[in-house]
Amino acid sequence: MIEEINWLTYLMIILASYRFTHLIVFDKITEFIRKPFLEKKTVKDKKGHIESKEVPTSKFGYLLNCYWCAGVWSAIFMAIGYMYIPTIALPIIFIFSIAGAQSILETFVGVGIKLVDYLKTK
Repeated sequence: MIEEINWLTYLMIILASYRFTHLIVFDKITEFIRKPFLEKKTVKDKKGHIESKEVPTSKFGYLLNCYWCAGVWSAIFMAIGYMYIPTIALPIIFIFSIAGAQSILETFVGVGIKLVDYLKTK
């Protein structure tokens, strides 16, 4: 199955995995999944600034809060889905890959817009 994968499908799986990882770790819509595994802690730095952070309460909480960890599991999930149940996985991969590419493009456009706005004020 892996020998048959073409570059476009591979790119789609990469983008889908990227977007799925972002959905799990950062997006507001999945906060309800992360919240039971995180607790707020107040941290004081060397300069005396007080900062509130959400820290994991378990290894599963760490998995949901760590971009690198969730990325590995997301890639495994997408790859296994593609290899064993392609009729179900391919539409999901297709949608997530479009969303992943769009979010990458939006990042560059957003940075460009902010830079233009910043330069206008100078």
